[in-house]
Amino acid sequence: MSRKVVLFIAVSLDGYIATKEESLEWLFNVEGEGDNGYAEFYDTVDTVIMGRKTYDWISTQMEDEFPYKGKQCYIFTTSTEQEEKENITFVNEEISSLLNRLKQQEGKNIWIAGGGGLLQSFLDAEQVDEMIITVAPTLIGKGIRLFPEGDYQLNWRLKGTRTFNQFVELHYDLST
Repeated sequence: MSRKVVLFIAVSLDGYIATKEESLEWLFNVEGEGDNGYAEFYDTVDTVIMGRKTYDWISTQMEDEFPYKGKQCYIFTTSTEQEEKENITFVNEEISSLLNRLKQQEGKNIWIAGGGGLLQSFLDAEQVDEMIITVAPTLIGKGIRLFPEGDYQLNWRLKGTRTFNQFVELHYDLST
């Protein structure tokens, strides 16, 4: 089985992943069910990819412990100053180059954990195989969009839906 690149993320009903102040509080005000499928998904990946802004936000919000311990993490950044940490690699290379290397290795799926700018780059490069988007019944009005404007037009196929109380999970794969 070949490794897939999967987006797994929560979004507001009007398409935002965070407020303009980078807050996720709106997400915790919605009644879910258990962990809304997170643990099940988390077991399917061994590699996490995120942008530097997302990494910095996680590091600030979760000072006690990095939440992806035990997974290989790649942080896309333009900065040349990096402090390497256990299982964390800072990269500044073409998305396709990194993914070609990762997909040749044995392993589980590869998770794009955020954010919107990085996702746009992956979509522009047509490097997303599946999307699992959990929609919260909340309107934010403005903030950080899940899908920024980009040079992509991709057709997706609905694989399935699930509900977790007030959340709806939409699972898509790329139509080929």
